[in-house]
Amino acid sequence: MDKVQDTIIRDFIKLTEKIANGKVNILDFGSEDMTFYRGEIHMLKMIGDNPGIFGSEMARNFNITRAVVAKTVRKLEERNLIYRQDDEKDKKRYRLFLTEKGLQAYIMHQEYHRQADKPLFDYLDSLSEKELKTVKDFLYHANALIEQHF
Repeated sequence: MDKVQDTIIRDFIKLTEKIANGKVNILDFGSEDMTFYRGEIHMLKMIGDNPGIFGSEMARNFNITRAVVAKTVRKLEERNLIYRQDDEKDKKRYRLFLTEKGLQAYIMHQEYHRQADKPLFDYLDSLSEKELKTVKDFLYHANALIEQHF
């Protein structure tokens, strides 16, 4: 392996460790009422992106158990961020929706990412189609490696 490849692999491993051991677990939008753990805000995002989603679908998408989803859903309901509605076809299942307050958090989260992620999007916009394909291919292989190790 040459020096550039060594550097890329070393940087990728560092990035993976940062993600796995990230210290920023709480996202604060300015008030106690609008403070979220990462899992909570991303569940709100998924519900906002997919109104009426089932808890089981969220579990599959996040690769977590339905029990973890149910616990987080309960917390979000208690905070008046989401509500559930019985499924018309199967009363044992329920669909999830954002409340007005949940929609507020969803919008704040979108704005947070719009600002925080802008440098990366600007960088990607500067790349050619060939360079973008190379990045995409790298991410595909990197993701496969992570799946294998975690």
